[in-house]
Amino acid sequence: IMALRGDPPKGETQFQAMEGGFSYASDLVALIRENFPAFGIGVGGYPEKHPEASDHATDLRNLKTKVDAGADFITTQLFFDNQAFFKFVNDCQHAGISVPVLPGLLPVLSLGQVQRFCTMCEAAFPSELEHALNESEESDQAKVGADWALGQVEELLEGGSPGFHLYALNKSQSTLRILDGLDRVKN
Repeated sequence: IMALRGDPPKGETQFQAMEGGFSYASDLVALIRENFPAFGIGVGGYPEKHPEASDHATDLRNLKTKVDAGADFITTQLFFDNQAFFKFVNDCQHAGISVPVLPGLLPVLSLGQVQRFCTMCEAAFPSELEHALNESEESDQAKVGADWALGQVEELLEGGSPGFHLYALNKSQSTLRILDGLDRVKN
């Protein structure tokens, strides 16, 4: 189970728990762990800091609370700079977080889409990727995005990542392009 607090409703800027609901994912993790101890539980982590956290140290303490409540693994929010992921994993280890951390990658489908996502979650958008998208035809932007994600996956796996998660958004072509690329590298 991915135990996520969730985002504020569309048009809202602040998260408000429903009556009787939880304000924090750590509460949901604790409830699941207590009532369904055999379930595997994942939680979200933010290599570039949760947008609502005041700083990285606070964000890591909140993440540790989720892990201490019973999370088995962390899947990160999207990022486009692998060094942010490697630093995040190192910071997690120094904070006493020892569960596996899976990088969450978004194969970009279009420039407008990625700009919206980066704004929403405050992820850095590399100028090199932006330039490549700007220089490509709109119909080729998904290929540019998939190729960028493939490069990320290769470097992440070489760097010791235990796997990866693709935010595929029900768009199989980019996912298949990445997996085919990995298959070619492996063989």
